Formats: sequence, C-alpha cells, structure tokens
Amino acid sequence: MMKSLPSRFAFATRLRRGLLAASLAVLVAAQVAGCSDGADNTLADPADSLRLNQLQYLGTHNSYHIEPPQEVFDLLLAFIPDVAPTLLYSHPPLMEQFENQGIRQIELDIFHDPDGGLYADRQARTLFEEPAASGIPELDEPGLKVLHVQEIDYETTCYTFVSCLQQVKLWSDMNPRHLPIMVLVEAKDEPIPDPLDLGFAVPLPFDRAALDQIDVEIRSVFDSDQLLVPDDVRGDAATLEQAILTTGWPTLAQARGKVLFALDNGGSKRDLYVEGHPSLQGRVLFVDSPVGTPEAAFMKRNDPRGNPGEIESLVSQGYLVRTRADADTNESRTNDTSRRDIALATGAQYISTDYQVPDPRFGSYQVSIPGGGVARCNPVNPGQCTDAIDLGR
Repeated sequence: MMKSLPSRFAFATRLRRGLLAASLAVLVAAQVAGCSDGADNTLADPADSLRLNQLQYLGTHNSYHIEPPQEVFDLLLAFIPDVAPTLLYSHPPLMEQFENQGIRQIELDIFHDPDGGLYADRQARTLFEEPAASGIPELDEPGLKVLHVQEIDYETTCYTFVSCLQQVKLWSDMNPRHLPIMVLVEAKDEPIPDPLDLGFAVPLPFDRAALDQIDVEIRSVFDSDQLLVPDDVRGDAATLEQAILTTGWPTLAQARGKVLFALDNGGSKRDLYVEGHPSLQGRVLFVDSPVGTPEAAFMKRNDPRGNPGEIESLVSQGYLVRTRADADTNESRTNDTSRRDIALATGAQYISTDYQVPDPRFGSYQVSIPGGGVARCNPVNPGQCTDAIDLGR
C-alpha cells in the first residue's frame, strides 16, 4: 500500500531549485534596472546616526524549513499526532525572504558532520520501497548540515551551513547598504526515537571542536569587514556587557551591509563556546547570557507573554532581544494575533514568525512590521528615531 503513495521528494527538489533560480533572476533584474540600494550614496543619511538596537526588525523561525512530504507527514501523524501538525510550515529561499519579504533575522539549525554523509540517507523512505540514499552530493561532504529533525523533518532550502551563508552573502553583496542581518544559529545534537528500528542517524555531540567549526565556516564565507562580531562592539570597554550598556551598539552607518550571528543555545553549549574567550574575545557569535555576565548583550525570550515587562526592561537598558510572534502553527490555525501584538509592543528588536505571509490552508494570520517597512523605530527604545526618517532597506 505504501508503494502507491505519491512521493514528493523529487517535486520538493525541483521546487527548491525553481524558487532559488527565480530569486536570483529577480535580484539580477533589479541590479540591471538600478533598483538595488547598491548605488553609491554620497549624501548624509539621517538614519545612519541611529543605533541598530533602536529599530525593530522582522525575522523568520527555522528560516530554511520546508514541510515534510505528504507521505512522510502521514506517517508522522500516525506515530506522533501531537507533533506532526507543528511541522506544517515552509519558507522560500533565504534571498527571497530578504528581497521580497523584508526579513532581516533568520534562524538556522545545524548538525555536526565532520566526515560527511551522516545525514545523506533518509531511512523513512525505505517504508515506501524507495532507496534511503538521498542522492544529494552536498550531504556527503564534510561540514555542518542544516535541517530541523534528522530522518523525519529534513527538507530544507539549503543543505549545508556554508551554502545557506553563501545565499546570505550573495544578497548582502548585491545590497551593500542593507540594514544589518542577524543570523541565529542553533546547534542540535539530540537523538530521536527509532520505533521501527530503521537505523536512524545518531547526531554527534557539539563539543568544543564542533562549536569552533561554526566560527570557521562563517569566516570561510564572509570577510571580516562584512561581519559584526563581539570584538567590534566591545571596543575598549572592560566587558561586552559594559560596552552595550554605556557606549551602545554600533550605528547604522557602521552596521549597514553587515551580518551578525548569535548562538540560540544556552546551558552547557553556551558555556563551552564562551570558555577561554572572556567577553567573547575572538568569537564570531553573540550568546544568550544572563544579565550581569561579561558576555551579556543578546537575549532570547521566545514567549513575549512569559514574564510581563521583562523584555521591555532589557530593551530599555540596551540589550538586543529576539522573541517569537507565533509557535507550532497555533496562531495561524486560530488567527490569534494576541501573541504577535504583545511581541511587537515589547520592543524586542527581532520578531520571529513562520507567517511573514499567510498560509491559505489556515487563514489570514500574518506578521509584518507596522507601517509596512523593513524596520521601524523601536517602540520602547527609539533613541532619536522618528517616523519621518527613511530607514531604507
């Protein structure tokens, strides 16, 4: 019976390639037409004196994600009926998100694969009398891989961390005065149940070498002058936290066209990443560290309703905060905008969503920056930002 089920693997691959090609075509056409913001601008821009934390930006959650093929979803629904529906969301290629949807914060989940090939097979495909081998050359290469959950939720618009970052760099190079882009990176190594004994891949732990590899792969794609790293923000201050609480974050004049990275993980992974790097000296990623620690600068607060007033307080003091407007497809299915509205009102600089455009299967739920721009003046800590200032792209 399973053999007769239609496979969407080939279709998803064609769709992924088609979307990426279409995104490139749009970008090249814009460049030829002179529509990009890459042209030299010799006039002073009043927005450039603002600091990057004095704005509010739109982000996407699991920005690489494509929902599972129908036959895999049906299987998941039978085994994990509470979890499967939460996987029904998809995003277009990263460059399309930047160009057409105004996204300035993305999230990438990564798995350690130093020898290559650990995630090249999809064992669940054998249940449909198909080969487990994906046939995707990138997955055989050594390096960090991008996916949501090994073996069961593996569809993605870019298979490797480097290939995802190359998309970010390509768009950034074509739009050198863009507002800074934040990339949130989650290091994943949790095994999952294998109830049918199919031989699911067991993730390798993110030890020190694996965490170091994150920095290595980022620097392999971006030149130093394209990155905004903790050393740039700390300057001559004693600690990174002291810098952002006194001097503050860089201005847009200093941050336009740049990309900054943050580690989504807390706990032992964060501590191991920080170890030996006081105030994140020499590191690429900012980390979610508690207030009062030397490396505290970025905070992750997924649920804006969790501790009323906390995010507003953090933003007022000068920290960067990322929160989520929705989760697990719940808000879209019920068209509940309450969490979204609270998230926007907190002043968290990065408002992450799975619905920068509505999903017509569920309804009209959508998240966008009020006013329709790529960013707006931060409602809690705007500094000298006013609605009269054109923030640009």
